[in-house]
Amino acid sequence: MDEALRVRRAQDGDRDAFADLVRLYQRRTVSVAYRLLGNIDDATDVSQDAFVRAYRSLGQLDDPSRFGGWLMRVVTNLSLNYRRSRKLRAAGPIDDVLATSNEVRSPSGVKRVSAAMEDPSAPLPAELSVAISKAMEQLPDKQRLALILFSVEGMPQKEVAEVLECSIELVKWNVFQARKKLKDLLEPFLT
Repeated sequence: MDEALRVRRAQDGDRDAFADLVRLYQRRTVSVAYRLLGNIDDATDVSQDAFVRAYRSLGQLDDPSRFGGWLMRVVTNLSLNYRRSRKLRAAGPIDDVLATSNEVRSPSGVKRVSAAMEDPSAPLPAELSVAISKAMEQLPDKQRLALILFSVEGMPQKEVAEVLECSIELVKWNVFQARKKLKDLLEPFLT
């Protein structure tokens, strides 16, 4: 059964059809949420919330063939809202923030990281993994989302444009800018 038919059946109240949609998209929704939140528990919660909201709002979806993009938009919006609320909850006294910023050190083991990058099958060193996560956090939301959805999740540019509610050209620009910023931020690891 194709996806649009499952969506139509779910809109008509068929819970098994919606369960099929959950199975089809669960991995992708958790993956996108995880890349935006950096925590698997938060990502799972956001993914579940997205499916609940999608189920409740399924009647508002006019074109069943656009379910995937629509669901990814729900996931990304919930993830971004969760990030914002988490930042507000985590904000502490300025002395705490300054104390942690003094602990930032220049990366060690750069030669080891560069050697690992020559062998794609080699696991990422912990330092590079942390640096990539921190660099991703520094990207503006639209650029991070475009990069994750297009480059990491492999979504077509047209679907990414639907999720981000922008043009395909803007998706291309956001991906380009995100890659450029990541390259600059990760330069110490690339030499």
